Amino acid sequence: MTRRAQILATAAELFAARGFHGVSVADLGAACGISGPALYKHFPSKDAMLAEMLVSISDELLREGRARVARADDPAAAVVALVEWHASFALSRRALIVVHHRDWESLPGDAREEVRALQREYVDLWAAQLQRVHEGLALDRARAMAHAAFGLLNSTPHSGLLPDGPMHALLCDMALASLGARGVAPAGVPGSPVTPP
Repeated sequence: MTRRAQILATAAELFAARGFHGVSVADLGAACGISGPALYKHFPSKDAMLAEMLVSISDELLREGRARVARADDPAAAVVALVEWHASFALSRRALIVVHHRDWESLPGDAREEVRALQREYVDLWAAQLQRVHEGLALDRARAMAHAAFGLLNSTPHSGLLPDGPMHALLCDMALASLGARGVAPAGVPGSPVTPP
């Protein structure tokens, strides 16, 4: 992990714990083991840190989602791959999910538009595969299904009551059931149609 990435990861944990406005540049510097002003060698402002962390996760979700769809043998396998990817992401990025939901309004306007554009593309990636799995499914309903699955998968900051492996399997099982795709995945752990990471 680069120093820049380490700073962003530390900032995400602090923002998740205290809120964006509850964390000062001095707090960030102390947590990173450097002086507050030294942070400006890496980021021009605290706002820029928030923008980069939220734009980058939206970009990562879309980029990896597209890659997994491209590798899938068919639309049903693509839905499974998307669910497994998002579940893994949500379990490993709990702090960023909290920051995204709670500090969205603090995001600079240009970054907010960039995140929205990336998220629309990600929703449409899911919707396209769902339409291929469910013949005759309207686009607005496919998008609504994707959003509902995201709500379930992004519950990890509050719902992670099991170790990550079993929680991943549970989230995938529930998401695939909600998407009408439960029977398309290979057998994994008992009670789940998918294999945990």
